[in-house]
Amino acid sequence: MKVTGILGAVAAAAFVIVSGFASPSFALPKKGEPAPPLKVVSTSGQPISLANYKGYVLVVDFFATWCPPCRDAIPHLVTLNRKYGKQGLQILGLSLDEGDEKGVKDFIVRKRINYPVALASGDIQTDYGLRSLPTVYVIDKKGNVAEKFMGGSDETLRKMEDLVKKLLAEK
Repeated sequence: MKVTGILGAVAAAAFVIVSGFASPSFALPKKGEPAPPLKVVSTSGQPISLANYKGYVLVVDFFATWCPPCRDAIPHLVTLNRKYGKQGLQILGLSLDEGDEKGVKDFIVRKRINYPVALASGDIQTDYGLRSLPTVYVIDKKGNVAEKFMGGSDETLRKMEDLVKKLLAEK
């Protein structure tokens, strides 16, 4: 299809949407839908995919070492992991620090992070529709998105913990 001018571009975009050929990378994860796939390697060299977390409640924390609200939220995630890890909670940190694995490893030690951390590829960032940091996805035991939280306020962290407790109680 040849596209010319603004009207041509609009028509082409409408055609793509109406004809059902929209790229899945533009579809943002929604509550109740399967979480987008992810395959990463942790900073300790461990391969990780969503399949590793089947049957667990998973908190996926998108963060950056240079982001103050991200740094402030991490102690809460460490505490969540301690409190609920034996009940079926798993946490995965995905850093958006581009190409700075050594800096991320140093950050993990300084913050005493007690869960796996990996660098998030651009594809993962797109698939999860990241617009701001921190962004946390809570994924239920079946692998579906339960909720997306943006920001690291005390209220947000409390709501996230309440949801985690509720999901852990489900069979």
